[in-house]
Amino acid sequence: MTNEASNSAPVRVRPEIASLPPYKQGKQAGADAFKLSSNENPFEPLPAVVDAIRAEVTINRYPDASAGRLRARLAEKYGVTSDEVHVGSGSVALIAQLLLAVAGPGDEVIFAWRSFEAYPGLTLVPGATSVKVPLTADFAHDLDAMAAAVTDRTRAIILCTPNNPTGGTMSAAAVREFLAKVPGDVLVMLDEAYAEFVTDPDAVDGVRDGILADFPNVVVLRTFSKAYGLAGLRVGYVLGHQRILDAARSTAIPLSVTAQAETAALASLDNEAQLKARVAVLVERRTQLLDRLRAAGIMVPDSQANFVWLAFGDDTMAAAAAFEAGGVIVRPFAGEGVRVSIGEAESIDVIVRIAQSVVDTLPEGHPVRGLA
Repeated sequence: MTNEASNSAPVRVRPEIASLPPYKQGKQAGADAFKLSSNENPFEPLPAVVDAIRAEVTINRYPDASAGRLRARLAEKYGVTSDEVHVGSGSVALIAQLLLAVAGPGDEVIFAWRSFEAYPGLTLVPGATSVKVPLTADFAHDLDAMAAAVTDRTRAIILCTPNNPTGGTMSAAAVREFLAKVPGDVLVMLDEAYAEFVTDPDAVDGVRDGILADFPNVVVLRTFSKAYGLAGLRVGYVLGHQRILDAARSTAIPLSVTAQAETAALASLDNEAQLKARVAVLVERRTQLLDRLRAAGIMVPDSQANFVWLAFGDDTMAAAAAFEAGGVIVRPFAGEGVRVSIGEAESIDVIVRIAQSVVDTLPEGHPVRGLA
């Protein structure tokens, strides 16, 4: 067998899929390192949640395909109907379903860049084309440029707020102004995976600020992976118009939300006060890390999520290697920067020390030395 034959698939794979790299999750960490590469909640699951999962032992039966109990609970929480809630195996799966429902070959999907690294692949799978609109110099969504990018081929727009991996948000007023420029038949997704970590009162909340109610073409995505600490069980949800969600339900892989995931999500909602207290701790650690990095003369943009962004640019991979050598696993984006999750309290000293050591090697005028 020739090398060429051994490197090709034995069946006809779509060329664009064959060239599409698979999603690459944050690097795992050894027992002696801090894993700050995947924006996970560092706290162990609440005992009540663990007990609920252990009691859900009917794995010989299929789960409720609609996750009906959880949909009803979320509908009550947000003041909508159960038909206006759709549950999936993480919010990323729901984005995939929505894009399959509205976009195909020749269509376009607009999102800011850099943003969540799964967006380009999720857009390509149904055959659509990504339209990446660069962030502003201060790492914000350029909503004017995104509105200008809308064409008659646009089928969906994704607004990630807080933005992953840079951490910034946008105001409700800015989002409303943007939506007024978007045709009403274009789907707009507010990806609010980190909403629970937001403390800025001006930051948009698609439900609280009435955007979901006022714009039928908008859906709001949330997850139990981050603030609720259920990343390993894969459960998220989307709120929106019933007909949009029906279309997503039609593209969903059946039975992908397990009974254990639904049960854990319900138990988490039962114990929401304890989880919010944990979120408050992580927000305080975020503030502490931002303050200490800035005090060390390191430029770091504001973050409303459970991570911070260090714009090392061309020095990103060297910086990531330095972090790893120091016992901290971060998420590098080659040529742009590293994302550092908020984790254990003990990690803060280590992060600041390593970041300072990296910055000290960079030339004067490097953007990450902007506050020196």
